[in-house]
Amino acid sequence: MSLSRNLLAGLANSIWSALIGFAVVPFYLKYLGIEAYGLIGFFVTTQAVLSLLDMGLAPTINREVARCSALGSLKEAGRLLHTLAVVYWGMAVLIALLILILAPWIAEYWLQSKQLSSQTIAHSVMLMGLVVACRWPVGLYQGALIGAQRLTVSSGINMTMTTISSLGAVAVLVFVSPTIEAFFIWQACVGIVYAISMRLAAWHVIGEAQKISFDLVGLKRVWRFSAGMSGVALSATVLTQLDKVILSKLLGLEEYGQYMLATLMVSGLYVLILPVFNVVYPRLSALVVTGETEKLTDLYRIGTRMLGTVLFPIAMAFAVFAEEILRVWTGNPALSSSVAPVVAFLAMGAALHGVMFFPYALQLAYGKTRLPLKINLILIIALVPLIIMFAMTYGVLGGAMAWLVFQVLYLMLGTWLTHRQLLKGIGLKWLLQDVGIPLGLSLLAGIFGYFVIRNAGYSFGVKLISGSMLTIVVALLSFAVLPKVVKNILLHQVGLRKT
Repeated sequence: MSLSRNLLAGLANSIWSALIGFAVVPFYLKYLGIEAYGLIGFFVTTQAVLSLLDMGLAPTINREVARCSALGSLKEAGRLLHTLAVVYWGMAVLIALLILILAPWIAEYWLQSKQLSSQTIAHSVMLMGLVVACRWPVGLYQGALIGAQRLTVSSGINMTMTTISSLGAVAVLVFVSPTIEAFFIWQACVGIVYAISMRLAAWHVIGEAQKISFDLVGLKRVWRFSAGMSGVALSATVLTQLDKVILSKLLGLEEYGQYMLATLMVSGLYVLILPVFNVVYPRLSALVVTGETEKLTDLYRIGTRMLGTVLFPIAMAFAVFAEEILRVWTGNPALSSSVAPVVAFLAMGAALHGVMFFPYALQLAYGKTRLPLKINLILIIALVPLIIMFAMTYGVLGGAMAWLVFQVLYLMLGTWLTHRQLLKGIGLKWLLQDVGIPLGLSLLAGIFGYFVIRNAGYSFGVKLISGSMLTIVVALLSFAVLPKVVKNILLHQVGLRKT
């Protein structure tokens, strides 16, 4: 299946999921309130932290299925998928029990609320554990589908389940019960259907044999990569979730809800980032197996350049026109004014984080799990004190400021360490040309947009229209300065199609 088709499927999934996610937020705020929305934000953070228990198994099945697919022996991955599934479903039960035990303590000593009772918070946290457990196996089966380059199947299921989950939750709040408990009960019901659907799809693609037993030999074969990915996941979670964990303790649920609202808005940028990663990572893995280094380099550099060409201008618009976008979305001018500065810092950091998905995919494609682990550990040592200091000093805004500082250092350090070992000699070109050119054009446009458009006294509508036009112009200009040979490759889809 071609990369272009997989990319379109991934983009359709991300765009639809983001649109649905953004559309239901005003209803959540209306029927639940900002504090209950803070609990939803805490659920998202909890789910991310508990992903550590994945132990690197989802990326492992992704890589193994991609490898077997490249060698024409896809069914060989079936035994490993069955073995990892046993581990995954057992882990789901463990997660539910763990959160059930911790829920009263979290409600009493961690989360702070002015309106919600401790009993309501405790019940909500218990239901969070049930939701996480029901959804837990989805990651494994989705990893298998992505490794097999069946993003059309995976995306179709995701879009369907996201629609049912979000719109169904609104219906429950409107017609059944406008409570946070009802919200999480619905999510748990959808979660188990989601996991079963993804399981059936994964086995249909791989081909389920009549007799499959627990494959201890296969598990031993991949344990090094899996253990390495587990370490990478642990360090990455510390770096990306520490601000949210600290703020959930330091702030009340109302302020924390504001921070998570900003995080959700910026997550719209990952509509572009994650589909690209899900398409590029299996393809890079296949090219490593077949030894096609020239095609690997072309895909790595061209992919980065094209992602930056689209991603950086959009992030610029998010940062400069955050307040106007928030007003359209939430309909609340006061809330928009409070959240806008947080969005600006988070958007700039997310854009830099996005292009670093390419070095990360390259590291995993070569099986170099120690490399991202090393990078993350260095960043943790340098940045954990900084994150704590910023969060404790500046509160909500401090977490966003620390996130941007982290991403700037990640860009510099990650580029240097990656290209000392992999694709040697292109690191500086990748940083200055493939990242630097679209980033520089977007920064210049952002300065122009801030001083000439946003602060020039134009009406609300004119600002939004001008910001949209500026985003498009910068993206077109960034594409226009691409080398001619790169344009030819893109226009004819050479190197972007599986051969």
